[in-house]
Amino acid sequence: MLKNLPRVLIYGTLLIAAFFFLAPLYVMLATSFKDAEQIRSGNLLSLPNSLNFESWRLAWSTACTGVDCRGLQPYFVNSIIMAVPAVLISTAWGAINGYVLSMWKFKGSEVLFGFMLFGVFMPFQVVLLPMSQVLGFLGLSSSLGGLVMVHCIAGLAGTTLFFRNYYTAIPKELVNAARIDGAGFWRIFFRIVVPMSTPILMVTLIWQFTNIWNDFLFGVAFSGADSKPITVGLNNMANTSSSVKAYNVDMAAAVIAGLPTMLVYVLAGQYFVKGLTAGAVKG
Repeated sequence: MLKNLPRVLIYGTLLIAAFFFLAPLYVMLATSFKDAEQIRSGNLLSLPNSLNFESWRLAWSTACTGVDCRGLQPYFVNSIIMAVPAVLISTAWGAINGYVLSMWKFKGSEVLFGFMLFGVFMPFQVVLLPMSQVLGFLGLSSSLGGLVMVHCIAGLAGTTLFFRNYYTAIPKELVNAARIDGAGFWRIFFRIVVPMSTPILMVTLIWQFTNIWNDFLFGVAFSGADSKPITVGLNNMANTSSSVKAYNVDMAAAVIAGLPTMLVYVLAGQYFVKGLTAGAVKG
C-alpha cells in the first residue's frame, strides 16, 4: 500500500485538478439545457430535468445582440470565413520563413530572427493604432479581409518560431545531397522539407486556429457591422439588456462559440502533443 502511495497521490491530485477545470464546462452545458423556471428554482450544479434544446435554437438563430436579432449564426459564419484563410496563410508563410532562416541562412539572418521574436512577446494593444491606419490606407477597414490580414501578420512571428526551430533538427545532409543533385530552393522545400513537417504543421494549425477563433481584441477593434467574429457577437449577446436574463441562452451561445476549438483539440490533440515532443520548441 505504501509502495503505491505516491501514484495514488498523483492520480488523486490530477482528478481534483480535472474536476475544477471541467466544472465551468459542466455548469455551462447543464444550464444550457434547463428552462427558465428550473434555473430560477434549482441549484447551479443540478442536472436538467430534460434535454431542452430551445435555448440552443434561440442562441443560434433568434437571440438579440444589441438591435440585431439573428443569433450567433452570422457571427459564426464570419469567424469561419476569417479563420480558415488566416490560419492557412500564416502557417504557410511561417513555414517558408522558418525554412529560409534555418537552411538558407544569409548575412544578418540571426539578427532578423531575433527581431522577429519581439513579435511573440509584444502586447497586441501596441499595434492597434498603426494597424488601423494601415488598414485604412489599404481600404480594408471594418472588413473580413482586413481581419485576415491582421491575424496573418500577428501570427507570423509565432509560426516562424515554430517552423524555424523544428527545421534546425532536420539533418543538413539531406539538403546538401539535394543541392548536389541539382534541386533548387522550392524543390527542396516541397519534396524534402514539407513531407517531414507533418508534426509541426499540426501544432501550428491547431495553435493558430485556436488563437484566431478565440481572439476578441482584433475582432472588436477592426471589424464592422457585418464582419464581427463570434467572440464579439457572444459579448454583445451577453451584454444585451432584457427584462429577464436568459442564462440558458447565454450558456448555449458560449458553448456554440467554443465548440470548434474543442472539437479541434478532441480530434487532433494527440497530434499537437506529438508535434511538440518532436521538436517544435527545440533549437
